[in-house]
Amino acid sequence: MTHAETILKRVRDFMGSRIILTAARLDIFTRLENQPDSADSISRQLGADPRALTRLMDAMVAMELLDKKKGTYHNTAQGAVLGADHPETVLPMVLHMAEVWNSWSHLTEVVKIGEKPDLVGMTEKGPETLKAFIGAMHVAGRKLASEIAADLDLKPYRKLLDIGGASGTYTIAFLKQAPRMSAVLFDLPKVLPMAKQRLAMEKITDRVELFGGDYNSDEMPGGCDLALLSAVIHQNSTEQNRSLYSRICRALEPGGALLIRDHIMDEERTRPPGGAIFAINMLVNTRGGDTYTFSEVRTDLKKAGFSEAEMIRTGVDMDCVVRAVKPLS
Repeated sequence: MTHAETILKRVRDFMGSRIILTAARLDIFTRLENQPDSADSISRQLGADPRALTRLMDAMVAMELLDKKKGTYHNTAQGAVLGADHPETVLPMVLHMAEVWNSWSHLTEVVKIGEKPDLVGMTEKGPETLKAFIGAMHVAGRKLASEIAADLDLKPYRKLLDIGGASGTYTIAFLKQAPRMSAVLFDLPKVLPMAKQRLAMEKITDRVELFGGDYNSDEMPGGCDLALLSAVIHQNSTEQNRSLYSRICRALEPGGALLIRDHIMDEERTRPPGGAIFAINMLVNTRGGDTYTFSEVRTDLKKAGFSEAEMIRTGVDMDCVVRAVKPLS
């Protein structure tokens, strides 16, 4: 493939993405989970144009997400994970990406003026967007959380403060890895019912306290000797992170540790590549979010009162972990 062909392929890739995002928004894969159906039948259920929906579904057959026999469609093994009830469903992440698509369409404007003028945060867009966002965080973290928890030595710690803990993906992984540990999950009050539901499914509600608040303005609950910021700092500006680190430091027990799980960039800010691209995602979806280098994180932690900042896990995606310690005195 020539350089020109490679570039054009990259440019055209958005077409396949848009087909999947639209199908997910219409919930076609969930409709086909247990009952194969025709495009005409589904179009009547959706109130959609039959011809247009048929073309969409035929394209998904070409993409090997659906099979078609005599006008009847059903999910392939690959397409099945886009159904809501599949045990490994990725539908919440895809619905979140459909929302992100709208922000990315303004990238040229954002690069010219610095931010999207009418930006509304993901947690402020309404209950369906919030549900998709929190669900997407679980999809992204359900496997990685267990891997990270297994990599860490959690034996010295008795109580975790999971800040911005969403539906509890990391709280669950940490408590499974450390049976004697308890936790406080801190997030917006409107997120906590989703956390309560998932914690109940895992049968660990007796080990977790739910605490409502805004991590960018409120003081943190005390009594914990381990704090976790998982996929949080990239949503914030440098100033917001410095304030957040200071409040965490005040709340932690002396000698307690803070873990930061996120993209951690090299000094040129180009590696890992996923972090460089994710910085653009923050550019179009937040007012000050970014991906940060280790030296930036270490400097801000030191200013907030932490010491001994070190990178304890490196990675190629949002799987790096930085640890810092609150001094004993």
